[in-house]
Amino acid sequence: MSPQPIFTRAVGARASVTVPEEATRVDETVLPDSPWVTLVWNDPVNLMSYVAYVFESYFGYAAERAHELMLQVHQEGRAVVSTGDRERMEVDVQAMHSFGLWATLQKDGEQ
Repeated sequence: MSPQPIFTRAVGARASVTVPEEATRVDETVLPDSPWVTLVWNDPVNLMSYVAYVFESYFGYAAERAHELMLQVHQEGRAVVSTGDRERMEVDVQAMHSFGLWATLQKDGEQ
């Protein structure tokens, strides 16, 4: 049984109230972390066919989508290849590094 509030008043003093601990807890709403993205950057080392192969084999993209992303990397200098929580994007960045690609992560929507 939780304790009942105790109300006290002393002459010439402010009123004080003892509130049970349960009543003072505030439910905190945890907002999900804003999405993160993995970026693959253009580099002068890897062949375009190899980059498309990595996108197909690691991310499971269809050949056409992998080719589109590879062209975006080549023509625009970078492409977003995956989106998710930060931990997952860190794994994807490490994987891209293991394939020899230059990759970074950032919060979605940042330049």
